[in-house]
Amino acid sequence: MGLLFRLLPACVALVLFSAAGVRAAEVVTVFAAASLSEALTAVASDYEVAGGDKIVLNLGASSALARQIKEGAPADVFFSADAAKMDELARADRLFGDTRRDLLSNTLVIVVNTRDGEPLAAPADLAGAAVRRLALAETTTVPAGIYAREFLTRAGLWERVAPKVVATENVRAALAAVAASDADAGIVYKTDALISKDVRIAHEVRAAEGPRIVYPVALLKDGPAPEAARRFVAHLATPEARAVFLRFGFLPAE
Repeated sequence: MGLLFRLLPACVALVLFSAAGVRAAEVVTVFAAASLSEALTAVASDYEVAGGDKIVLNLGASSALARQIKEGAPADVFFSADAAKMDELARADRLFGDTRRDLLSNTLVIVVNTRDGEPLAAPADLAGAAVRRLALAETTTVPAGIYAREFLTRAGLWERVAPKVVATENVRAALAAVAASDADAGIVYKTDALISKDVRIAHEVRAAEGPRIVYPVALLKDGPAPEAARRFVAHLATPEARAVFLRFGFLPAE
């Protein structure tokens, strides 16, 4: 009995310590652009393994995610594929303003199917007979589609290719359409093209040809786990996280 009483305080302390450890691990909900899927999943996994909080990703078109957030969806972090969607949330007073930062950039590419895609030598070939269906993310609301339309407009091609456009829900759907030969060509982010064996890059849009692509990230007001979210957003800017993003083909925003 004496031994039991001597061990009891230590046992109680161990239980309390364990409970505190469980409470310390929070869940951070991140709404992020579909084009970030693989890279952000890898970053989140590394973060959790290193002792960080649990990261739950909700991936989709930035326009749809921003709408969900404005309608009250519980989220801690928004990682958008363009500044416009982040601006919308700023105007709706949904951001912690001091946490917003432009983190990543990307490049547009024209892709065709690896097996039977036409050899497109230049963007102007999109207006030719070889391309009957051109897959783009929706061009008025989805960042990848907006960027693609801006590029085509600058190149003087939009009016000629607009009748061929197959609008998709997001950039991954445009990629899938080309991969399945449901479209003869598509315009997606370079990072998307690099993850698919079923498409090949026919043309990479140079910086001077295309729009500036930026991925801003920010904390959201009224998020369920503000402090844990702040820690994760800070981690996204570390050299370790940046190395993962670079491995998946993203570029630093600066």
